[in-house]
Amino acid sequence: MSARPLFCLETSVEAGEWGDKESFESLAAAALRAAAMDLFVNEAQPFPDEPPEVSLVLADDATMAAINAQWRQQPKPTNVLSFPAFPLTPGKMPGPMLGDIILARETVEREARDLDKPVDEHLAHLIVHGFLHLFGYDHIRAEDAEKMEAMETRILASLNLSDPYGDTEPV
Repeated sequence: MSARPLFCLETSVEAGEWGDKESFESLAAAALRAAAMDLFVNEAQPFPDEPPEVSLVLADDATMAAINAQWRQQPKPTNVLSFPAFPLTPGKMPGPMLGDIILARETVEREARDLDKPVDEHLAHLIVHGFLHLFGYDHIRAEDAEKMEAMETRILASLNLSDPYGDTEPV
């Protein structure tokens, strides 16, 4: 593997108090690099010569609730949503734009508190989770959930972060 980047990151703060954008981008880039490298090495995921773009959209709960209502008919905030730019089957070559990963600040903070985890650790997990969705991974069926959760756990372990699922059943 050459030292070329596997993706290009664009970050946009749309709503909410996200603090230092540079610190967030550093965290996000590390999580995405670990995920991309894991996909490349462990899942034989090809990447184009020109790194595809990943867009991270930082929102608040109100913005996320509106997006969730519009696209999923669920008028409530959620922690993360992913919108692939193009449908992608795991293991197939992505196009020039992977898609958007949208995060809701208040929900992420509340969940981190409930999980007794640092917010940055929970954010890293959600970014990895969203990134895998952009590559066509899902967790609707139990066997797909098991695979995706195992991948997330492996990627987070490479960042020295704990298993986000612990002893829970795949969802």
